[in-house]
Amino acid sequence: MSTAKKEYKRVTVKSLIEMKNNGEKISMLTSYDYSMAKIVDAANVDVILVGDSASNVMAGHETTLPITLDQMIYHASSVIRAVKRALVVVDIPFGSYQSDPKEALRSAIRIMKESRAHAVKVEGGEEIKESVKRILNAGIPVMGHLGLTPQAIYKFGTYTVRAREEEEADKLIADAQLLERLGCFAIVLEKIPAELTKRVSESLSIPTIGIGGGKHADGQVLVIHDLLGMTHEFNPRFLRRYMNLYEDMGKAISQYVDDVKSRDFPNDEEQY
Repeated sequence: MSTAKKEYKRVTVKSLIEMKNNGEKISMLTSYDYSMAKIVDAANVDVILVGDSASNVMAGHETTLPITLDQMIYHASSVIRAVKRALVVVDIPFGSYQSDPKEALRSAIRIMKESRAHAVKVEGGEEIKESVKRILNAGIPVMGHLGLTPQAIYKFGTYTVRAREEEEADKLIADAQLLERLGCFAIVLEKIPAELTKRVSESLSIPTIGIGGGKHADGQVLVIHDLLGMTHEFNPRFLRRYMNLYEDMGKAISQYVDDVKSRDFPNDEEQY
């Protein structure tokens, strides 16, 4: 397999499949606002996910369930205005696609028209196939999501690793192959055993994106707030923190408060 790296001025769904075929790993990060997305895009991240994790890191909810379609469109619109290179994928939020394929299509169309994003992401396999088919038939690219699916957290009851047992692993493989047959361009595999990620990735021609799925996925995704260390209480094994902004930002803000209180800020050079 070739490991030659192709330069992409604009990443598309086709680009991701080319990356898999060329043996090039795919980088993916979340963003929820203009300023952060501009930084992430300039760093040549391949895919920006406007995740329903905004419910947690932006709004402070315990789960992803409360965020609404209108709120997802707001975040996606902010991100898309900043991006010049990355493929922007938007989560369709809980309750907006699972039970009614027509509603799923309406939700996807609203995201694409109102935010101008490039693709949508949904959680699940066999149980949502009619919704996936309806969205794809409208010409909207779909990314799948299997394994730990946070929108179903109350069904699981825990955030522990999924598909350790053979029955669940077999279903996950079958669901992944189904999503590929339906026409999905990629699949996120969350918090499953690394060996299962390997089996799934090797069975598909479309790329897999891992989060807690090990090194055998075709790409990796993290929540930007976790990567930068803006969050500090969330410490799963799969998370690598590249900075400690929680501490650094706290120090900087405390210093600002001290400077204001002591009349050090602003000084003579910082006024008109």
